[in-house]
Amino acid sequence: MRDDGWEPLLAIAKSFCEESDIDILDMNAHYTRARGRSRRQDEGSSRTMEHHFRADIFTAAIDFQLQELKNRFNEQAVELLILSVALSPKDAYKSFKIDDICKLAEKFYPRDFTEQGKICLKFQLQHYKLDVPKHQNFQNMSTLSELCRGLAVSEKSKIYPLIDRLVRLVLTLPISTATTERAFSAMKLIKTRLRTRMKDEFLVDHLIVYIEKEIAKNFTLEMIMDEFYSISDRRRA
Repeated sequence: MRDDGWEPLLAIAKSFCEESDIDILDMNAHYTRARGRSRRQDEGSSRTMEHHFRADIFTAAIDFQLQELKNRFNEQAVELLILSVALSPKDAYKSFKIDDICKLAEKFYPRDFTEQGKICLKFQLQHYKLDVPKHQNFQNMSTLSELCRGLAVSEKSKIYPLIDRLVRLVLTLPISTATTERAFSAMKLIKTRLRTRMKDEFLVDHLIVYIEKEIAKNFTLEMIMDEFYSISDRRRA
């Protein structure tokens, strides 16, 4: 986006202005800042309107977002996301790369694939590359969930079981990550300074109820009391 996104964005903006009858700026015109600089400084500058919008706004905004992403995601998480893209069916499987997919399985899912399985995975990917992207039922797909559904419906998941397993593992990544983040966020709210002596077992039980609020709402006090009564009856028996 930073390297190649400016020209398409400018074309879309010009098209919108033409359709909405809005005056289009001359991007080759000299740029003059309204405040903060003297006219003499502006006259001595060779900055154009295009340079201002591209360098000072477009590129600066993307650089800010990139820095924010680097602060939020470490190198390992970024590598995981990049390698996962190799499985994506978007743009006619443009990102499909056998080496990246094999590296994904070997580095991030070593317990889910044996050494023999990793070798078989590479052979399956070679056949998969010649089969699935050209199959009529797998055209115009854009997400991994659509690909996973397609493999199951066409029963190609039985032909390429290791690839199907890897796709399913990648699909569970957002769920597992979100659950972990929710758990840490809830822990900050529950285990406060006044509750530092809370034991682990009680903390875990409390967190489950707090995180799964929607499920917990289905249980009434009467249901909980009846469960405790039944436990005490079983103990007496």
